[in-house]
Amino acid sequence: MELCSSSSSPSSSLLRHYSSTPELSFSSSISQFQLKPSTFAKPRFQNLRIHSSLASSETHQGLPRDSPQRLLKELAQRKQSTTTNPKKKPPPKRFILRPPLDDKKLAERFLNSPQLSLKSFPLLSSCLPPSKLNNADKTWIDEYLLEVKQALGYSLEPSETLSDENPAKHFDTLLYLAFQHPSCDRARARHVKNGHSRLWFLGQYVLELALTEFFLQRYPRESPGPMRERVFALIGKRYLPRWIKAANLQNLVFPYDDIDKLLRKDREPPVKSVFWALFGAIYLCYGMPEVYRVLFEVFGMDPDADDCQPRARRQLEDVDYVSVEFEGKKLGWQDIATYKPPEDALFAHPRLFRACVPPGMHRFRGNIWDFDSKPKVMQALGYPLPMNDRIQEITDARNIELGLGLQLCFLHPSKHKFEHPRFCFERLEYVGQKIQDIAMAERLLMKHLDAPGKWLQEKHRRLLMNKFCGKYLREKRLHNFIIYSEEVHDRYEHNRRLRNPATTAVQQAIHGLAYTIYGKPDVRRLMFEVFDFEQIQPKAVV
Repeated sequence: MELCSSSSSPSSSLLRHYSSTPELSFSSSISQFQLKPSTFAKPRFQNLRIHSSLASSETHQGLPRDSPQRLLKELAQRKQSTTTNPKKKPPPKRFILRPPLDDKKLAERFLNSPQLSLKSFPLLSSCLPPSKLNNADKTWIDEYLLEVKQALGYSLEPSETLSDENPAKHFDTLLYLAFQHPSCDRARARHVKNGHSRLWFLGQYVLELALTEFFLQRYPRESPGPMRERVFALIGKRYLPRWIKAANLQNLVFPYDDIDKLLRKDREPPVKSVFWALFGAIYLCYGMPEVYRVLFEVFGMDPDADDCQPRARRQLEDVDYVSVEFEGKKLGWQDIATYKPPEDALFAHPRLFRACVPPGMHRFRGNIWDFDSKPKVMQALGYPLPMNDRIQEITDARNIELGLGLQLCFLHPSKHKFEHPRFCFERLEYVGQKIQDIAMAERLLMKHLDAPGKWLQEKHRRLLMNKFCGKYLREKRLHNFIIYSEEVHDRYEHNRRLRNPATTAVQQAIHGLAYTIYGKPDVRRLMFEVFDFEQIQPKAVV
């Protein structure tokens, strides 16, 4: 009997233990229906939910089962357990995908954009902001625009009062965009950021072309090497803060800082961005003569200053004649800004042509290239263009100069290194490089209305890379007409590292000749119709 009583006592104590255990309470996270093994495909989730409800029941034993305080505490605990790690940052808003605009809203945005408001000025229209200026933009215009216009020497009247046929009507808007560099407060707005970047993208090429034409006509006996040094000494980024201070515009670029106390890396990029964008706006509204006035009169640039002179180098003496306009005097910026060619002029830019192709170069006419290669080159380029001249002699004289210029474009410097020290080839190449830069920039701005300036800059660079620029000429088989010296002919024919830069230089020289004779429209014709500069280039295989 004792044995039976002793064996039954543990089981009875076990029963008493289970009976004394409190009744399990499931919160609202678990539904009230009876749980069956067949209800859930994976029982491990069921166990997890039961454990969580057990833990919550243990923490809230003192509260009634259906009390709202208990439910709120359980909800707070659950939120706390499901929150992410506080050290992990959420993704930035620019990476969050937004639903695309429907066709109606997209059409309204394009039709109401200021970029489509001007049909007679497509380039100016493409540089306007993609949306209308808001109150914050107009606040800056009301506070600071008069100071800017007074410093630059413009009328203080609002430009909106001008007629629609005047491109200067939008000068106030472009002037506002020019001063909103990426470090300022308003640069976060998309229409301001894109508008400013598109202006500085155009302005950099405007400055280079303006100074190139100025120095070519000012120094007709100088090679392009010293000219590049002169241009850099005027508009190199390390010198731009000096010009901004000379015009008292530093407080508009840095309203909260002293420009003299800033580091170079903090001072030069905003100044360069504002400087380029400012001349992009001036070029769009007033043209190239106004660019010269602001450069030399407002900013006070002096091409004769000591720090603007190139380094001393050995140079051959020039024995050829120069044109009458350059004999015995240096042209100033007023002469170039106010120059208008006569009505019966042979060329679109006669003085610039004479600065690159002086009268003494006619001694190179009448050789084998003139009779054998020139007709093929002119046929490939579509020359001569039909012109409406009132006298036939003018047309004949222009075609003669065109043939001479083409021969100089294909005359490599190795052929007559000591016989024509004027470097006509390099001077035409120098003009052509700058004019093709600005022609491509204008093309990209009008073609891609919503693209920011940095994207356009990269596209511009890829289209005009040297290896591609010479490739366009080689595809037309025009590189076979380049005149090399006998000593280097085989090397240039079979070595691509020598051939590619040489063909690129010829390509740019042809563009420079087209600009001086027929003007910018002929450069566009050559680039986008004859040579097809916008053809898709294959990506490099890595």
